[in-house]
Amino acid sequence: MRIVMIGSGYVGLVSGACFADFGHDVVCVDKDEAKIAKLRAGGIPIYEPGLDQLVARNVAAGRLSFTTELATPVAEADVVFIGVGTPSRRGDGHADLSYVYAAAREIGAAIRGFTVVVTKSTVPVGTGDEVERIIAEVNPGAEFAVASNPEFLREGAAIEDFKRPDRIVVGIEDERARAPMEEVYRPLFLNRSPVLFTGRRTSELIKYAANAFLAMKITFINEIADLCEKVGADVKDVSRGIGLDNRIGSKFLHAGPGYGGSCFPKDTLALVKTAQDYEAPVRLIETTVAVNDTRKRAMARKVIAALGGDVRGKSIALLGLTFKPNTDDMRDSPSLAIVQVLEDAGATVRAYDPEGMDAARRLMPDIVYTDSAYAAAEGACAVVIVTEWDAFRALDLKRLRRIMTQPVLVDLRNIYRPEAVEAAGFTYCGVGRPGHAKPATDSEAAPAEATVD
Repeated sequence: MRIVMIGSGYVGLVSGACFADFGHDVVCVDKDEAKIAKLRAGGIPIYEPGLDQLVARNVAAGRLSFTTELATPVAEADVVFIGVGTPSRRGDGHADLSYVYAAAREIGAAIRGFTVVVTKSTVPVGTGDEVERIIAEVNPGAEFAVASNPEFLREGAAIEDFKRPDRIVVGIEDERARAPMEEVYRPLFLNRSPVLFTGRRTSELIKYAANAFLAMKITFINEIADLCEKVGADVKDVSRGIGLDNRIGSKFLHAGPGYGGSCFPKDTLALVKTAQDYEAPVRLIETTVAVNDTRKRAMARKVIAALGGDVRGKSIALLGLTFKPNTDDMRDSPSLAIVQVLEDAGATVRAYDPEGMDAARRLMPDIVYTDSAYAAAEGACAVVIVTEWDAFRALDLKRLRRIMTQPVLVDLRNIYRPEAVEAAGFTYCGVGRPGHAKPATDSEAAPAEATVD
């Protein structure tokens, strides 16, 4: 099939490349001339494991191309996907649909012959109705159908998620859209991926409901972690104990500094605003949003408490800045709030992230960026693990002990065994793991004659 993907950001580029890998002819369109020039030159504007090879393979095969010009490819397309951004709108938190509606207007002016227009972007209930109205207004004689096809991609595992999905959701109001959408995803039928055809508004709500439930699950275990610290329980065992119940499941039950990224923060907020508009408030999600917002700053206070309550003039090493590993995405990352609180308290922050430092520099220009975990830790009174990159899972604790001024490890992802860290001479502070968080003292500082490896 001839497919056009409008928007070459995370969703659009991954989806477009995967559709091309299925054998479809795909044109990715974007207004950003620099981004298109980079893609044409073989560069990738985002970090996603395996995406560079996938794009290169399909460009070489002639199935994937990039352009800033929308009219010609849309006129020749069977299916046009809208994969543009829908960020939170400043001021009220609603999803900003200006890019979606602008794309709809350009599509309406360009389509020739029957075309299925699909919202791949995460959009509030009723957006498909407005897209349909706009296209009909721009081009009253147009033959088209509007469908909803939300994405369920995890950053860092997006290609695998696209090719082996838990489910494919397609919302339609016009039965003419069913056959083209079945053909788009026909290669996945071999994997017997469940395909749910439903109403368009239902499809739009499914995406928000799914993300809100997962965000609520993360926030639930984070609050249980706080309770564990008070009552002397271990959240890792609690998580495993409840996750073994197949009605609950083990995923998204890892305590940490709160959720971030491009989806959960904006989607939970957009769902709250939509529910309020329809006078059907989702109070559990409202609370989830509020708890998650305060948790990130609370994690910085945990660091300060682990250092005795005063960090003025001290150097603190942060390992990991992105909201999760295997991405360079800094959007709503917990590190942003943590750094702000630590800097406000007078600390100097040194940081290392395997992929996120270019993006982080634009958001946090005052911290010291280093080229390794050990460089970040040199002269620091604490090492704080913010993102659970694989590179941080087996640090040389003896080496860290020699180069730090105080041996304190604040493990906000619980990736280390407290006993092993303490045996190496560190004060250990995790999340929801009591008995390992006594404040460090100056007497625990590294020997003055310690040298750097």
